[in-house]
Amino acid sequence: MVRGEGRKHRKAGTFGSVDELPTGRIRARYYGPNGRRYSAPTYFLTQQDARAWLSTVQSDIIRKRWQPPDIEVPPDTRLLFGDYAERWIKERELEERTRGDYRDWLDAHILPALGEYPIASIDEDDIKRWFAKLNPDTPTLRARVYGLCSTIFNTAVDDPKVPLKRNPCRIKGAGTVKRARIIRPATLGELETIVSTLPKRFRLMALLATWCALRFGELTELRRKDIDLGRRRVYVERGVVRLKSEEKGVAVRKVKAPKSEAGIREVSIPPHLVSVIENHLRDHVDAGPNALLFPASHGGHLAPSTFTRHWYRACRVAGRWAEADTVDPRDEGRADLTLHDLRHTGAVLAALTGATLKELMDRLGHSTPGAAMRYQHAAQDRDTAIAVALSKFTEQESGNATNSNTRAKAVQSRRSRPIGTTSRRRPRI
Repeated sequence: MVRGEGRKHRKAGTFGSVDELPTGRIRARYYGPNGRRYSAPTYFLTQQDARAWLSTVQSDIIRKRWQPPDIEVPPDTRLLFGDYAERWIKERELEERTRGDYRDWLDAHILPALGEYPIASIDEDDIKRWFAKLNPDTPTLRARVYGLCSTIFNTAVDDPKVPLKRNPCRIKGAGTVKRARIIRPATLGELETIVSTLPKRFRLMALLATWCALRFGELTELRRKDIDLGRRRVYVERGVVRLKSEEKGVAVRKVKAPKSEAGIREVSIPPHLVSVIENHLRDHVDAGPNALLFPASHGGHLAPSTFTRHWYRACRVAGRWAEADTVDPRDEGRADLTLHDLRHTGAVLAALTGATLKELMDRLGHSTPGAAMRYQHAAQDRDTAIAVALSKFTEQESGNATNSNTRAKAVQSRRSRPIGTTSRRRPRI
């Protein structure tokens, strides 16, 4: 008998093939959706067992759950979302502060509700019920927590080791939040009042935040070597971020590069600030290239709370203070302008000079147009000028109509005079 003859047992219309080997063991094989042929990972004692195994493979293919057997599959098919989230945050390359925020959001808001569910079993209804329980009074935190959850699911969908085909986070707009307050950029008059009210060692901070669009973390890390008055340049290469500390009352700060390459930049100094910078370097900055421009009184980096006390007082004097809505005498209200908001003022002034969007992106240190566009505001003086210009159209039309009526009356008056009379000469007698 020819080798192999009589060993194959395949029925027409069935999935895969079943072979009886010379040893008497049964082998099952099939063609996968990718066109490659695969064998069962083990042999079977009966053809019925082999057919039952092939039916499970065919079911996985129909449900689009099939994976090539050469891909490592987790031994636990009930992979929990909590286990995958832990692995995700461990393997992700994140900044220390970002990792700390993600850790807090997972522990407080995500894992208690979703961690014990198999990741493949979580559907859109589960996400909707979970999202509805998040505190709506903290819309920014709510959006960020949802965005983190959605990011983890997106990674799982692209992971061939995870039995998940679709991200269940599909609530439209849940990952975005509207701006909690409308930022009203400071006018030049308000800026002048704020600067004159601040202590002398902090005045240059407000001016650089406005005219050079620098952030607080960038300002507090500026050193003498970062200022080039000859070329009138500020070199922004580093910033200070505050990290969460396990020890209460102890602040942990870290000097790091900006988030993106666009954050590393040279910013031109407006000429009217050169003398102010010279005076500040002389009166408030130690000698040496590494001396901080705005150090704390005890040395080291300036704490936000130290600056904020003086900032609030300056905002009150400038009229940028929102009174409290409650009757609680302890609630004194809040400033409706922050140091970071002065970047908006700087962006408006730069835009009024005719700067292009790309030039504004470079000056603000943004890598995307959308981020720079958030700093664009209509200057009140410019809007007033537009309104006046619009009124001139109506005045022009009114003037044209008046001139037309005057000419028409003049023509009519000339036509109605008696023959032989004029307006200058009396008729002869």
